[in-house]
Amino acid sequence: GAAAEVSFTVTNSEIAATDVVLVNHGSGGTAGAYLVQANTLAAGSFAITVTNVTGGSLGEAIVLNYVAFKGSSS
Repeated sequence: GAAAEVSFTVTNSEIAATDVVLVNHGSGGTAGAYLVQANTLAAGSFAITVTNVTGGSLGEAIVLNYVAFKGSSS
């Protein structure tokens, strides 16, 4: 539905809680219809949240791309 959000966990043993993960809508579906963000970083995993930013219902299969940058806390 409009403004619906869904989150899921990505498991990756190379991810550290101090890393920076960027994610985007790579292909499939309607361009500009989704807001995607990485969050909830932990050792070995992070979450991705996808939000429908349109006024209508969407049920498209979209492809997401992500990259992780090694970080450190100071």
